Amino acid sequence: MNVMTSDPRQLAETEFHFPEPPNLPEELRMLREQVRRFVEKEVVPHAEAWERDGKIPREIYRRLGALGFLGMRHAAEYGGTDMGPLASMVFAEELGRSSFGGFTSSILVHTDMSAVHISLRGTPEQKQNYLPAIIRGVTVCSIAVTEPDAGSDVAGLKTRARRDGDHWVINGAKMFITNAVYGDILIVAARTDPHAKGSRGISLFIVERDTPGITATKLDKHGWLCSDTAELGFQDVRVPAGNLLGEENKGFYGIMETFQNERICIGGICAGESAKAIELTTNYVKTRQAFGGPLWNQQGVRMKLAQLAAKAAAARALAYQAAELAAAGKECLREVSMVKALSPEVLHEVVHGCLQLHGGSGFMRGTAIERMVRDARVLTIGGGATEVMLEEVAKRM
Repeated sequence: MNVMTSDPRQLAETEFHFPEPPNLPEELRMLREQVRRFVEKEVVPHAEAWERDGKIPREIYRRLGALGFLGMRHAAEYGGTDMGPLASMVFAEELGRSSFGGFTSSILVHTDMSAVHISLRGTPEQKQNYLPAIIRGVTVCSIAVTEPDAGSDVAGLKTRARRDGDHWVINGAKMFITNAVYGDILIVAARTDPHAKGSRGISLFIVERDTPGITATKLDKHGWLCSDTAELGFQDVRVPAGNLLGEENKGFYGIMETFQNERICIGGICAGESAKAIELTTNYVKTRQAFGGPLWNQQGVRMKLAQLAAKAAAARALAYQAAELAAAGKECLREVSMVKALSPEVLHEVVHGCLQLHGGSGFMRGTAIERMVRDARVLTIGGGATEVMLEEVAKRM
């Protein structure tokens, strides 16, 4: 039979969590609890308003900074805690549980996708000039690599920088850049050798957002509504020569290195969002009355949620394995590419399956699952499209 007898204890609202990885250090377990409390208190009650406003209050960055959450990938001498890839994984997972993908993406772009370039390849002067304010949340950072005609194909970017005395002059355009409307610092990729082909001849620059010649057009997106996303124009933007970040013409390799961390974070985001979607839906079907009782009484409903939970748990386990390999300094490009290829696709299946179980209410604006479906879609594209990631895996088989 497809009917399970109702038990009031089973039908009470519950939380859904995956178990802790057995080897996760105690400090990271404590970090998880701290981030979870912050999200529940400071994010969830207010984020609907941020979605309507299309921006995240700067005060939230400062509060995150005061708690040490923005400095986990930076050295202690600049105010950070230098905790490594596993901390990023835990942080991303708990932010993902907020159910607000725009908030999660904006914070992680700041912490793990842009400012880390300064920590990894900046000069001592650059680190001292920029990192303390970034870690405190006073300065918000962005990464400007993607262009109108160059997304996953980073080697195809066309923005150029030419040396002019003590400055570099940047001309070009960037597209889909998170934190670029209201942020302060851009890490910009540009071609510095006009004769080099493909991935060669690309450099990185620290560019202050209010530099003359930069224009930003805010984009109207399908999801991630509280995250500001821009198309950027650079017209004769003069950047001091001292703002070259890393070695000239070697920026592509820095971008690829940081992509590894970004993709681990995306694995964490997907794990957190999947768990939250399953939690919301389980609680919904336990109270939604149909066919003479709660939907939870229907075996097909229970089996669907169990299957989604199993797939999400498997994708999460792979993401933690990749983070552990990265933390140990081991080669893990194949595993990280697997994470990026698999986790967003699993999340996509989870949120769509959960929306189906919500019925018509899941299709309505104002419900968490409807927003999560919109927010999840971009994760199969950003940070390396699924198809590109699968090709990276295939190259290493």
